[in-house]
Amino acid sequence: MSKCESCIVREFNSLKSLSREELMRVSACKTGKIFRKGQVIFEEGETLNGVYCVKDGVCKLTKLSENGKDQVVKLVVKGGLLGKRSLVTEQKTNLSAVALNDMEMCFIPKSEIMEDLNKNPKFTMDVLKTMAHDLKESDESLVNMAQKSVKRRMAEILMYIHDNFGTDDEGYLSIVISREDYASIVGTATESAIRILSQFKKEDIISTRGKQIKIEDYNALKWME
Repeated sequence: MSKCESCIVREFNSLKSLSREELMRVSACKTGKIFRKGQVIFEEGETLNGVYCVKDGVCKLTKLSENGKDQVVKLVVKGGLLGKRSLVTEQKTNLSAVALNDMEMCFIPKSEIMEDLNKNPKFTMDVLKTMAHDLKESDESLVNMAQKSVKRRMAEILMYIHDNFGTDDEGYLSIVISREDYASIVGTATESAIRILSQFKKEDIISTRGKQIKIEDYNALKWME
């Protein structure tokens, strides 16, 4: 497990605002954790005693709806910090986190993060900016749900995965997501998501192999209405 002060991942999150001495202190207290694909990192309603820094892999944040289904709220990638909002508000987490593939994470105890929030204004401001950005994304997501068609939202999530996570050697999206999760992300029924993906396939916009998806015509997705 690498030391925080020499870890490139911190450049992607608020930890970059900590001094070398603060990073060395955090590094001495952190714990390395491995989560396998499908493993729950934490569940909605838990009290978190620290934050998780994603060193490698991708997880989904979900919210349990009134009908008992998990709504995918966000995908978190390398460099993401999980649990910071719960620590700042001292509330139980309102989301669950599940690994979409094998993940390597660092767990930083609450006491260390709170000490830095109290003593380092730059770090505090960076955390607040990140939380404000998350709120902005939530607002935009609500607008998208109301104003954009399901086909357009499906096209956007495919492009998002392609642009942010890349593809494997054969051109398939590197992150494999179930059809149920695609439906949850775009806000539609699973049957509707499957039907739209099938239509994209018939129009040669995508191709599939099992659960894997390859984008064949990126521009067609880009101009989807």
